[in-house]
Amino acid sequence: MGPWVGPWPTLPTGDPDPRYDPELLRDGDRRNVADRFRYLTLQAVVAELDSSRHDLHVAVENWEHDLNIGSVVRTANAFNVAAFHVVGRRRWNRRGAMVTDRYQHEVHHPDVDHLVRWCGTQSPGIPLIAVDNVPGSVPLETTTLPRRCLLAFGQEGPGLTSELLAAADAVVHITQFGSTRSLNAGAAAAIAMHAWVRQHAFGQDPPPG
Repeated sequence: MGPWVGPWPTLPTGDPDPRYDPELLRDGDRRNVADRFRYLTLQAVVAELDSSRHDLHVAVENWEHDLNIGSVVRTANAFNVAAFHVVGRRRWNRRGAMVTDRYQHEVHHPDVDHLVRWCGTQSPGIPLIAVDNVPGSVPLETTTLPRRCLLAFGQEGPGLTSELLAAADAVVHITQFGSTRSLNAGAAAAIAMHAWVRQHAFGQDPPPG
């Protein structure tokens, strides 16, 4: 979007509206943001998102610098989750996030135990839901997810670690009908987050199992 057309936004007092970035107003806003956020400062966008964030948290295990983490974070931004959590290495591959991580709250956990303790210290506690197609998991499609919960995703290939699976309050899988053994990690995360949105953002319950 090009430079702002017309008088720049002001407060009722006539002073410049501090929510707007003067450089963006002058030079144009080429960021990948929804139109309602155009020309706003980074801080103003985050404040607006904070006013309507969902009760959903998302965690990704980061042991091998998986490039899919960026895709998960970008989807988490699209659904405006409360925060995304990185378990393992603090540095993660941000390329796929397309800078959407700037508009979110990031929490780092050095290991699974730290994540579990964090979930337990929240008031009330946040259930940890692992998403992986492993023996003993139940279909996501017929599961009612808690409104306030944390969905945990593994890396491409190995999936979630045995430590996280053992610590989870529940383990769900996405039902597949083809020949492939597993879904791309970024795609699986998008499906699971959308399942939560269908249940809690629009009041739709999953079909009976």
